[in-house]
Amino acid sequence: MAATILASTAISAGLRSVPLASCSTRSDISNLRYTSFGAPRIQRGSIRCEGIRESVDKATKKEITKEEILQNQESNQSEKQSVFGAVPTSGSFYPRPEVERRPETGEKSLGSLFAFDGAAPETINGRLAMVGIVWAAIAEKMSGLTVFDQLYTQGTGLVYYVALVPLIAYASIVPMLNGESTDARQSGPFTARAERWNGRLAMIGFLSLLLTENFIHAPVFTKLF
Repeated sequence: MAATILASTAISAGLRSVPLASCSTRSDISNLRYTSFGAPRIQRGSIRCEGIRESVDKATKKEITKEEILQNQESNQSEKQSVFGAVPTSGSFYPRPEVERRPETGEKSLGSLFAFDGAAPETINGRLAMVGIVWAAIAEKMSGLTVFDQLYTQGTGLVYYVALVPLIAYASIVPMLNGESTDARQSGPFTARAERWNGRLAMIGFLSLLLTENFIHAPVFTKLF
């Protein structure tokens, strides 16, 4: 009897000391089971913690409302005309107003997302270019081959590239189809603005790498490092 009381007291004290910062408990008596000493034991699943997706969303996701988009559309000078000087017009092919381009408020079809001013092309191309620059630097240093030789002469590089493109494209387009643009995510220095600029620089850098190696017929990164 004394052992039963001590066991029950110890378990109760232990349960009170467990932090439940990101968990919710189910107060269902059917989840309680008793050990041979009569002490209650909570079955697995009676304490339900937040899922990984919910935790990530809470830490990185921000809601972008239609009112915020319209306000930026009116105040941002770059939204009042395109780089070619054309004024955005509702329902036009190019350029479209921001409220029609964004996945949060615009059409979520593949045609809209992959349009010239859509959310997908720059995002996907920028991510592929960033991966490509890093891959080129490592592969050229290890193999001593140019990007062209790795892709077409050796052959294995082309296989990796063909496999990588749909993976990055799929991972990029799924959030957009669900009404979420890259601006809806932020974690410290990792912002959509930083990604766009890094992607643009990577696209310019990768194209410059291909052109330079075409003229010098040698891998650039083996000469730099």
